[in-house]
Amino acid sequence: MAVCLSGLIIFMGFIIWDLGKKSQAGKMGTAILFLVLGFGVFGFIFKNVLVEFLVLK
Repeated sequence: MAVCLSGLIIFMGFIIWDLGKKSQAGKMGTAILFLVLGFGVFGFIFKNVLVEFLVLK
């Protein structure tokens, strides 16, 4: 499961990069896309880590 989720996150990174490239967003626009859309991925990972720590206590 961890391998599949890691692959999905990497694939989503490729999608964000491709979106920036096709929309001609430039370096700054692509960085903003990664920042904003990456927060969703970070939130998903943080939620899982937080739940694991709360369950262990």
